[in-house]
Amino acid sequence: MFGWAITFLIVALVAGLLGFSGIAGVATNIAWILFVVGLIMAVVFFLMGRRRPPL
Repeated sequence: MFGWAITFLIVALVAGLLGFSGIAGVATNIAWILFVVGLIMAVVFFLMGRRRPPL
């Protein structure tokens, strides 16, 4: 997830530098959503991994 977020962030920066503000805005929003989803998934997997396996 974080890899895709970084990819969309780079796309947004390049599009912003070239003057494509619409594409840059959409790519920034996608990068932000992917970052938040990745962060939530990382926390959930971290908490789930700390449980003891059922006997």
